[in-house]
Amino acid sequence: MPPLTIAIEPPRQAEIERLLDGSTAYAESLYPPESNFLLDISTLEAPGVSFYVVRDAGRAVGIAALVKDGGEGELKRMFVDPAARGLGVASLLLETIETDAAIRGIRRIVLETGDLHDAAQALYRRHGYVEIPQFGQYVGEAHSVCFAKSLAASALA
Repeated sequence: MPPLTIAIEPPRQAEIERLLDGSTAYAESLYPPESNFLLDISTLEAPGVSFYVVRDAGRAVGIAALVKDGGEGELKRMFVDPAARGLGVASLLLETIETDAAIRGIRRIVLETGDLHDAAQALYRRHGYVEIPQFGQYVGEAHSVCFAKSLAASALA
């Protein structure tokens, strides 16, 4: 079985858009529109955004974006195709993004997820993310749970 591969790719590809649509549909099935903070494809193509794609035998099965803002990066649009869950796709995304971020001088990654995303929250905690107060546009949002991880220790490893 070929290993999973990961690379930074442009998000405007049919199979990537399929994953983005799946991510959107999932979020919209759980939360009201005002509680969804999904970046659109144009924003994902903007300077300062790195868009990661995991492939399994050439097929896109996972995505995530890192938006750089000075020494901090925000993880956005992380999603794994339901058929590929349990293969380590999400962990590969996080580990690769963290390594790349540290190399690029990012010292902390922050993220927001929903209060009903139990599996996502467990994943982030397993990877050393800690819950933090809501930040930025998420302040006061009833469904937002925010996490952060310092990369300073990881960068030295």
